[in-house]
Amino acid sequence: MGGNSFGTLFRVTSFGESHGPGVGCVVDGCPAGLLLSAEDIKRDLVRRRPGHDGAAPQERAGVSSRNEEDEPEILSGVYEGKTLGTPIAVLVRNKDPRPDDYDYLKDLYRPGHADWPWEAKYGFRDHRGGGRSSARETVGRVAAGAIARAFLVSQGIEIRAWTSQAAGVDAPEPGMPESDAFDWNEIENNPLRMPDKAAADSALEKIKNLGAQGDSAGCTVSCIALNLPPGLGEPVFDKLDARIAAAMLSLGAAKAIEFGSGFAASKGRGSETNDCLTPPTDFAGELPPGVPPISFRSNNAGGVLGGLSTGAHLRFTVAFKPVPSIAMRQETIDRRGGKVEIANRGRHDVCVAPRVVPVVEAMCALVLADFVLLKRSDRAF
Repeated sequence: MGGNSFGTLFRVTSFGESHGPGVGCVVDGCPAGLLLSAEDIKRDLVRRRPGHDGAAPQERAGVSSRNEEDEPEILSGVYEGKTLGTPIAVLVRNKDPRPDDYDYLKDLYRPGHADWPWEAKYGFRDHRGGGRSSARETVGRVAAGAIARAFLVSQGIEIRAWTSQAAGVDAPEPGMPESDAFDWNEIENNPLRMPDKAAADSALEKIKNLGAQGDSAGCTVSCIALNLPPGLGEPVFDKLDARIAAAMLSLGAAKAIEFGSGFAASKGRGSETNDCLTPPTDFAGELPPGVPPISFRSNNAGGVLGGLSTGAHLRFTVAFKPVPSIAMRQETIDRRGGKVEIANRGRHDVCVAPRVVPVVEAMCALVLADFVLLKRSDRAF
């Protein structure tokens, strides 16, 4: 049995079900002496909560009405505000579960959900909101990611993510001709965590209309990590981009990922897509040993070449499918194989943006924290 733990040195195990007593994580391998409090963890958990995105109540369309407090309890691994170097256990109790709301699903398989393959694997399943296949499981990931983020900040590494597309509406991209509309400060000020208010307003209107029809919408989330040292990653099967991809595609609704120019690069030429190194502008002559030429003319590769970080910013985008829990009537089958119709009931998001933005940041942080620690063993000097 496995699949509930992630990482090598900075290792995380998540636990809990959507409508069980609680959810959380155990983080092993976090270095000792790191400043950490429950408030540090809660800060990101609040960003993941439905309707807590800085928007006015009347603007909070498309998110679940489930009202969990998401108060983290640090059970071990921290003393007097510092990490001990021992396993850090974080528990978040479920205060607003409604398991009876899902009794109608005991013998039904929801379209677009993991109900059938989960039962095929284990022989039975937790039908209460999907159990561990619910997005509620990401609470443990975000809690662990907050710990990883605290470590990365101590190394000068910053991670920022945003909704780059929702309901078919694209947000402006940083560094592009239309990038004047891209505003880092706007991301946390609108309901969809988009970097442009006009795009957010347009997407939100579409999401409201879809919700009124009992339908849902997909989105993409882009992420940048700044100030990475070159050389993060492990050859050959544990490359940085491979691990990032595994982390992102382990999220329930994630269906695709691209780095840098991604799929667009497949239509270009090497002369157009190669990332060329340039020496620092304030240095003339050969670089001394150990000083990497980390200036680039472009970053089509998204900061990863040969599976290793280049020193340019890490950049990737993740595509999330429309939420499968919709109120429209659809055909499915029951446990006996009989044909039935189903309309999902319960408390569901219409679009996973903006709640998935802090989850993407958390998973990126877990990967980078692990690789920063692994890099310390790369050389004998």
